Amino acid sequence: MEHRTLGRTGRTVSTVGLGTWQLGADWGDVDPAAAVLEAAVESGVTFFDTADVYGDGRSERTIGAFRREHPDLDLTVATKMGRRVDQVPENYTLANFRQWVDRSRRNLGTDTLDLVQLHCPPTPVYSDQEVYDALDTLVQEGAVRHYGVSVERTDEALAAIARGSTATVQIILNAFRLKSLDAVLPAAKEAGVGIIARVPLASGLLSGKYTRDTRFAADDHRSFNRGGEAFDVGETFSGVDFERGLEAVREFAGLLPEGVTTAQAAIAWVIAQDGVSTVIPGARSVEQVRANASAADTGDLGREIDAGVHRIYDSWFRAEVHPRW
Repeated sequence: MEHRTLGRTGRTVSTVGLGTWQLGADWGDVDPAAAVLEAAVESGVTFFDTADVYGDGRSERTIGAFRREHPDLDLTVATKMGRRVDQVPENYTLANFRQWVDRSRRNLGTDTLDLVQLHCPPTPVYSDQEVYDALDTLVQEGAVRHYGVSVERTDEALAAIARGSTATVQIILNAFRLKSLDAVLPAAKEAGVGIIARVPLASGLLSGKYTRDTRFAADDHRSFNRGGEAFDVGETFSGVDFERGLEAVREFAGLLPEGVTTAQAAIAWVIAQDGVSTVIPGARSVEQVRANASAADTGDLGREIDAGVHRIYDSWFRAEVHPRW
């Protein structure tokens, strides 16, 4: 597994990490969490991403227990905060930050969080100097080592990158969501800010395993959030129509060399993008964890496939779903 520097944290992490939303909630049936985490580290994964709202702390507590059972593992754990209150800028204060961070430290069983990220807050928060002053205070107090942001929009990412202490930006990036390529990744690279690419498989759409007959459990966000009913629609299938996405997946699969799966290619394509530090696919089973990690061995798939990704995006999604420009 290749390792890269995670932006201004200075830490090195595996190019394929593990998103752990599914260990908390909203993904239907999941293999035992300990087995998923064990398979990840056995596959070379050294970066876990979680959040205080994933199962109201269940994901954090699971990772905390795993670290206690494996104290010799060199892991970097990033969590997120801010979604446990009404989403208004006034709630993003030092007092609340301290409360949220203290809860995450208890859940994760650590005195100092490796990396804490604002969890897709209201857009004005990214440009509020008092917010960054409060985050700096958490670093000075030793509650967190580094901080970053998770964003929905490219302008939010650029606002955070412009701040001198932002270590990382987490953003949706996959073959069906190219908005960040033109401005965000180059700006982050120039500033030394790490890019954590989330939703690389478009909520499993790019796994190549789904058909028009696929049905998801009632407690799976791919059932209840297709129109953004519960949270930002971009978090579910990257905001694209499911059946339209299936057609695009078939075209994407047709680009691939023999022996490379659709999921492997989708993750490998994200890894190959200049400026990406790590990509964090989720996994509901041990088998999925291992398959996702194997994408790191796929290597650069070449200019022809990259050109095909852009052609598919422009044909299927650019104008109607989320314009790149």
